Amino acid sequence: MASKKSPIFVREATGLVKSVSLLDAVSINVSDMSAGAALAVVGFTTILLPTMAGVNLVYASLIAFALLIPQVIIYTIMTQRFPRTGGDYVWVSRSLGGFLGNVLALSGYTIGNIPFASLIAMSAVFAIGSVGVSLGYQGMLSLALPGNVQGANPMSQFLVACVLLIILFAINIVRPKIAYKLISLFTAVGIFTIVLAIGVLLSAGQSGVANYINSLGISNLSYQSVASSYSGPSFDLTATMLFVPYFAFFTYPWVNAAPAVASEIKGKNVLKWNVPVSAILVMVLTTAAFGAMYAAGGMAFINGALVNATLVYDYSFNFWTLAMGVAGNPIVAWIIGIGWILWVINILAYLIVVEGRYLLAQAFDRFLPEKVAYVNRYGSPVIAHLIDLVIMLGLVAGASFLYGTFVSLYGTIVGPMIYFAFVGIAALVYAVRHEKGSSKALLAICGILSALVFLWLTSQFLINWTIWGGNWLSYDFILGTAIVGAIIYGISKAYHARKGLNISLAFKQIPPE
Repeated sequence: MASKKSPIFVREATGLVKSVSLLDAVSINVSDMSAGAALAVVGFTTILLPTMAGVNLVYASLIAFALLIPQVIIYTIMTQRFPRTGGDYVWVSRSLGGFLGNVLALSGYTIGNIPFASLIAMSAVFAIGSVGVSLGYQGMLSLALPGNVQGANPMSQFLVACVLLIILFAINIVRPKIAYKLISLFTAVGIFTIVLAIGVLLSAGQSGVANYINSLGISNLSYQSVASSYSGPSFDLTATMLFVPYFAFFTYPWVNAAPAVASEIKGKNVLKWNVPVSAILVMVLTTAAFGAMYAAGGMAFINGALVNATLVYDYSFNFWTLAMGVAGNPIVAWIIGIGWILWVINILAYLIVVEGRYLLAQAFDRFLPEKVAYVNRYGSPVIAHLIDLVIMLGLVAGASFLYGTFVSLYGTIVGPMIYFAFVGIAALVYAVRHEKGSSKALLAICGILSALVFLWLTSQFLINWTIWGGNWLSYDFILGTAIVGAIIYGISKAYHARKGLNISLAFKQIPPE
């Protein structure tokens, strides 16, 4: 630990407050894993697949979870070793060095993950529009459609996203404790509505799904015609593996939210259990939700519907809208719709909290300017939040007006995937240097396996770029942040050296709480 008189860090404490309970920690991780969004935008992705023949969403979910178990184990162990603001950034920079650790964190999460936050802001707008359409307000279709589809209104989508972002950032700046409680509340509502929607689908069964689809009155489209459009086995490993990266994009790797606010967590048991509890909970919810769709509608119909342009684009076909459609009760449909909207807004709420903590942590180590580490009297990293807000608004504008497509932000996922691969490598290095016995073996093996999994996922996102929104806007953003990170490190090191400070010393010590 650093001496109290050490000038290595910006100050002797972060200024953040220990106010995060087990419920808060699990909630922020559950919202991090974005199950609500994964169930909502699945059609926008499946419609880009070369075929849905043999793609089994339930098996894809289970395979993805199994592949990412090493990641869960790494974060469970390392969070207890490094319960600090910034989470994985701290142990990556301490294991791999300040230069590599900061460049990777900046391009892989601190700034590199902001496009995902922007995508979620757009998803919240789509959710609002889709719920309106599902409840009979066809005029809201302009909010529900991706910007490249005729009938969309990019300007309205941009403005609604801006309002959501500004409100959530304001809450985090003025009352961060309320921000955590809102995440917990929205998570509870989101989980309840997923369970409710699953129950509604199972209760409705095939006849309920058929009646709903046929009642839409779409010319030349019926439940039977959609079901008969699908031909293929119930499971094909190659086809299903092509869809596995979808779960990596939205759900199972994203267990880093609670670890990123670890210095604010109350109690050692919370540090120990928040990651596995949240990971298993999200796996059960996501897998059960897709399973309920298959059980109610039949695999042939669901797979056929998820590549039907009319249903996906004009009727926002997904888990949520299907449950609302078969509910048969307007109150139940409203509850499910509101739960869907709150779930997506909740993802955005967590992202705002966590992104600011990463910026604060990097500034605390003097990689970023000291002012970024400023915490106001309410315990909020104000400047860090404002930086995130400006970048998010810019990316939302870019997705809305320049590329005009929802998946234009998908391509930036390559940055976080590469970062997570190095998180595994850092865990391996830490295990070799500091661990002993069974924990050393477990952490080292998981580090190797996790790195291999994320390198494979990275290759899939690059090879199948037409599915995952690969474009030069995304790739240049990742490369640009890495270059900027390297330049910032060099400037910061030279600047502080002139003041008699060696910033590399910070990465040999654990930062204060």
